[in-house]
Amino acid sequence: MNDVAPPRNSHDRTSTPSIDSVSLAIIEQLQEDGRRPYAAIGKAVGLSEAAVRQRVQKLLDQGVMQIVAVTDPLTVGFRRQAMVGINVEGDLDPVADALTAMEEVEYVVMTAGSFDLLIEIVCEDDDHLLEMINKHIRTLPGVRTTESFVYLKLRKQTYTWGTR
Repeated sequence: MNDVAPPRNSHDRTSTPSIDSVSLAIIEQLQEDGRRPYAAIGKAVGLSEAAVRQRVQKLLDQGVMQIVAVTDPLTVGFRRQAMVGINVEGDLDPVADALTAMEEVEYVVMTAGSFDLLIEIVCEDDDHLLEMINKHIRTLPGVRTTESFVYLKLRKQTYTWGTR
């Protein structure tokens, strides 16, 4: 499935670019089909192909969006997904940075509430998940506790929230 996903490094909200209604319409077109030709998008939003190409490039350069192939992990050999809540002693940044560098960690969020960090992790199987939590995450300096929420079934995953 080809889709437009939110930028994975969209943590800096201090310089939010201004997005007009035409750019939002372009994003909506790409969310429906990330491979839609610029000419077809232009026709739908009232711009030339060149103008759409320029706007898309600007949106990509500004980090407003990414165009990526979104896969179902189960179909490409990853049988276990989990959300892991992590409590940290001291500064969150070094722990968040270490987690961000791990290939299996897909999402890192600093939170307020029961956990300091929430991560999404994608693993090959239960043994791989156990190894990641026990040998890589819990051993990070500053990690106090973890709580794992193993995904039994993914019912909904969309990326269309960017334009509603």
